[in-house]
Order: sequence, then structure tokens, then C-alpha cells
Amino acid sequence: MKATVRDGRLILNEPTDLPEGSELELIPLDGDDLDDDELRRLHAALAESEDDVIAGRVRPASDFLGELRREK
Repeated sequence: MKATVRDGRLILNEPTDLPEGSELELIPLDGDDLDDDELRRLHAALAESEDDVIAGRVRPASDFLGELRREK
């Protein structure tokens, strides 16, 4: 989600379906420090990830996180 500061308040710029009263931790975005090669690799990884989703090569994050917890 993105927000804009107006009169000292954060105003969300997009709708959300979060439950009423939800609390969020917001981190200001000051841009990134990626160089051209890092940015190219990021975009390639995002495209590959999208291909995985389209091909059904995904699983619930809860499964993955459960595995990580069991490995500790």
C-alpha cells in the first residue's frame, strides 16, 4: 500500500480490504539503491516468479513457513 502525508496525516492512496482497526507498520520509501545490474536481475527474478505462478509451481506460504519452523 502507498500513502501520502497531508497535514501531518498519512492518507492511503488505494483501497484496502484489511479489517477495521488493523494496525500497520509503515516504512517510508526513499527510493532504492539498486544499480542497473541489480535492477535487471530483480526484474528477471520477478518475471520468473510470475511464470511459476502461471504454471502452477506454487504452494501456500504457510506450508513453507511451517517447514522453516520445523527445521530450527
